[in-house]
Amino acid sequence: MKKQLLMAAAAVAALLPILASANGLNLNGLGTRAQAMGGAFVGNADDFSAVFWNPAGAAGFRQEMFGFSATDLMPRATFRQWPLTLEVPVIDAKTPASHYLNFLGAYYRPVGPKVVIGIGISTPSGFGTTWNGEDLAGNYDGTVFSWSSRYRLFAISPLIAVGLTRWLSVGATFNFQYGTLDLMKPSPMDFDAGIVDLQYEENTGGWGFGATFGVLAKPLKRLAIGLAVRTPSSVSYKGTARMPELPLYGLQETSELWHKITWPLWIGGGVSFKPFEGLLLSADVQWTQWSEVRQTSTYLDQAWLLHMAVLIDGDYTFGLPYLSGEDTTQLRFGVEYALNATTALRAGYYSDPSPRQFATHILFPSHDFNAFTIGIGTAIGGLQLDLGLEYLAGNERSNDTGVVAYSRGMNIVVPSVSIQYKF
Repeated sequence: MKKQLLMAAAAVAALLPILASANGLNLNGLGTRAQAMGGAFVGNADDFSAVFWNPAGAAGFRQEMFGFSATDLMPRATFRQWPLTLEVPVIDAKTPASHYLNFLGAYYRPVGPKVVIGIGISTPSGFGTTWNGEDLAGNYDGTVFSWSSRYRLFAISPLIAVGLTRWLSVGATFNFQYGTLDLMKPSPMDFDAGIVDLQYEENTGGWGFGATFGVLAKPLKRLAIGLAVRTPSSVSYKGTARMPELPLYGLQETSELWHKITWPLWIGGGVSFKPFEGLLLSADVQWTQWSEVRQTSTYLDQAWLLHMAVLIDGDYTFGLPYLSGEDTTQLRFGVEYALNATTALRAGYYSDPSPRQFATHILFPSHDFNAFTIGIGTAIGGLQLDLGLEYLAGNERSNDTGVVAYSRGMNIVVPSVSIQYKF
């Protein structure tokens, strides 16, 4: 059996370069130690972030444990637009400094020699974009509109992990999820006098359900192989859409609004190896089924729909279709080096190409990223403190309509801090 597992590990390592293709803009991981190792953690899963990466890892916890981590996504995006007859951009916009906070808190308790239960509370997905309306007013005859998007998924995840044998464990979580989506942008409306752009706003939220399953094998003391699957989850959003100027055109200002968004299937496989004491190497392949992300508008005031200038198959388009894309894969690498018995240095890299091959809406940007990570951790008794920093360098995406050219860019800085305590 050990020989078979070693062969499987070698096969996974050989397939890593072949499987690397692309993934979408999503929150790319939780837990500072995991983040500092490039998110290559499915084959490790040996700290409190196991509830996110691979619940099977919790089966090895022999002490009661609590951990909490927080990250701050700080994106800076650019947008330029110019007629092909000119070389100087008519619009040259940059996003102001903005912060998108995300977190993971988890608690674990052994209830037997082979069984561990726990619970995690987290934001497995969360991001957005905010623009200065004055920078984009040139496209709207000088009218200044508000431009922003923010989408976030909260999860409460009860966990159970079981050690089946000395070297094989399994685990699972049931994920109760609550999603929120806030959006502000101009929307074209078609009245008798012509098409008029009006300020559009929406605020929605709703519940969904999913699960995570994991397996972790340790055929040798220095080798671990992990596999985790996070199932798709459909979140039904309900809220209000608002256009403050609609009463001027004889229509009501607000409308009820329902969405249903299916968040994608995620599968991660990882290998971790200790070539000698104090050095840990890890590599992951993480696949996301972005092609199955679906968004539908199940209800919007019919009087509004009659005047909307842009429709697709009876559905309205305010940017949400840009959440979907091609099925993609991330390739991740991480390293951890112990300076001594209490302090370790970490570094990592992962590629995160976009699932969409075209430049998308500025409120739902998608870019090819190269991500570089570093971190440090230290232990004081049962207390573990970790700091991490991630930098995502995005490519510039451009396209033209034959008349007008566009260029979009984005870079993201993500500091992280966590604390873990074993009772």
